[in-house]
Amino acid sequence: MTKPSLPELLHAAVTAVGGTERPGQVTMAETVAEAIDGGSHLLVQAGTGTGKSLGYLVPALAHGERVVVATATLALQRQLVERDLPRTVESLHPLLRRRPNFAMLKGRSNYLCLHRLHEGVPQEEEGGLFDQFEAAAPTSKLGQDLLRMRDWADETETGDRDDLTPGVSDKAWSQVSVSSRECLGASKCAYGQECFAEMSRERAKLADVIVTNHALLAIDAIEGAPVLPQHEVLIVDEAHELVSRVTGVATGELTPGQVTRAVRRAAKLVNEKAADQLQTASEGFERVMELALPGRLEEVPEDLGYALMALRDAARTVITAIGTTRDKSVQDEDAVRKQALAAVETIHDVAERIANGSEWDVVWYERHDRFGASLRVAPMSVSGLLREKLFTDRSVVLTSATLKLGGDFNGVGASMGLAPEGIEGEDLPVWKGVDVGSPFEYRKQGILYVAKHLAKPTRDGTRTDMTDELSELIQAAGGRTLGLFSSMRAAQAAAEELRTRIPEFPILLQGEDTLGELIKAFAADPETCLFGTLSLWQGVDVPGPNCQLVVMDKIPFPRPDDPLMSARQKAVEEAGGNGFMAVAATHSALLMAQGAGRLIRATGDRGVVAVLDPRLATARYGSYLKASMPDFWFTTDRNQVRRSLSSIDAAAKKADAE
Repeated sequence: MTKPSLPELLHAAVTAVGGTERPGQVTMAETVAEAIDGGSHLLVQAGTGTGKSLGYLVPALAHGERVVVATATLALQRQLVERDLPRTVESLHPLLRRRPNFAMLKGRSNYLCLHRLHEGVPQEEEGGLFDQFEAAAPTSKLGQDLLRMRDWADETETGDRDDLTPGVSDKAWSQVSVSSRECLGASKCAYGQECFAEMSRERAKLADVIVTNHALLAIDAIEGAPVLPQHEVLIVDEAHELVSRVTGVATGELTPGQVTRAVRRAAKLVNEKAADQLQTASEGFERVMELALPGRLEEVPEDLGYALMALRDAARTVITAIGTTRDKSVQDEDAVRKQALAAVETIHDVAERIANGSEWDVVWYERHDRFGASLRVAPMSVSGLLREKLFTDRSVVLTSATLKLGGDFNGVGASMGLAPEGIEGEDLPVWKGVDVGSPFEYRKQGILYVAKHLAKPTRDGTRTDMTDELSELIQAAGGRTLGLFSSMRAAQAAAEELRTRIPEFPILLQGEDTLGELIKAFAADPETCLFGTLSLWQGVDVPGPNCQLVVMDKIPFPRPDDPLMSARQKAVEEAGGNGFMAVAATHSALLMAQGAGRLIRATGDRGVVAVLDPRLATARYGSYLKASMPDFWFTTDRNQVRRSLSSIDAAAKKADAE
């Protein structure tokens, strides 16, 4: 039997999901197959509507080796496992003569822990949390959620938090889940045979395709102990998110509250001398943190250094003591010890990392109105880590609608440790970038409008002229507006002002309900507007006439006092590079490309992306930012854009009436 061709396989898969083949998708499938077959690496930009999931799944399944697909969002994981993979596997089965199997794998804390559920959380206080709810039905939201999860545990086959509908708060979930450090291990746990996390790992070991998330991919790379099964092909979807997710996993934090909880957990398990040493160190750390001012610490101050070394040494003493003591009076001692050990080990590791100091780390204080001060440490860059851990011993395909910034892939490539495209050398991964385009005709479907007449935004300044402009644009569009703001404060101020000024257009504000509910309400009513910040720039998919105006209040540069971004910018400058372009402009270009991508989600969509920041039209870096966005028709003519919005609104109302 002759081997089926890639076009045959792609045609079968596209037909099965009810889609239509697109030239960009065919090009993508061919270049992915070429990279996998050649054992090389590929960055592929595939615009919205290309059908990129099938563009990589079909060649990966055809190749026959084990594949890991890592995504950033739950929505895409679900789409792959519940829709794309089942249909694709079935459609390819007659041609491939095999039926590849697939599984989802996440970090342990995403799965319900049966030991926690049935034995309760190891408490410093007397009695477990569930004890309160045995006698009578709880009235608190937390109590109701805990009982609901207990019922759900008897029904669920996965124990996966994302399968629990409706969801529960992080606080409620923490009562029934454990981190990998807190886990007793299947061999020691009374529920090891039924463990949801262990079952997911077993399914993954047997699967041909494993769908996971960026965070687990980062843990697999950073922690050395492999979490993912051996695989020959890695596909990173939503790859524009990877660097920030890996940075998040590699970031450590210490807070006085966290240290106090660790002291309480350990006190019952160790001798008095070890407990007192940790208590004293905890109090010393808390005194230093009371005086902490937000900002970067280029050098660790002497008082903080002493406090961290005392914490590190006391934590090490307690870790040793926990390993040599047993307390038969403590019920379910193994779980209590595991939780205490996990808490103290985290403190030891972060304190040691900051106290030792490294030119490759950035250390800073943060102060939160509600949670107080925290001490944080993050890597200056994750590019070296990614080059070493990601691009070795497997073929890697990175894909997203926004990988090409300022006209090429080199900016995103550099953030992942890749040399500029075409440069070869020892220890330099070989890669190429391909832009397969988009099925949308951006110049005919959308307008990029820059309000050049407005004053430049100032930090923390009120922008009356911007609010006036936004009000007029919303009225011209008949609502239908997604407002993307550079800060939550700016979004709140605009919402408050416009709710009074144009009450006929309901304005939804991020934070006033769950994101899912807000997006659903926005998509349901054409006159409604939705305002918000970061997660809206990337997480909204509302095709059709209810989102015809996307507004950005200003270019989303990182805050000048952002410790990590400013440290990265300074490091580039000290190495002779352009720190502003490499860090601030690249960060902004990525967000603006993602934000502008919210407008055209289907072939019939039309509308305007309005940027209320004149610097996009006047500053030298403006052309770089524009080149990163879809190729819309460009204008700075305020009257023209109002006429266009009114026309688009009239056409949408006419279509609704018909």
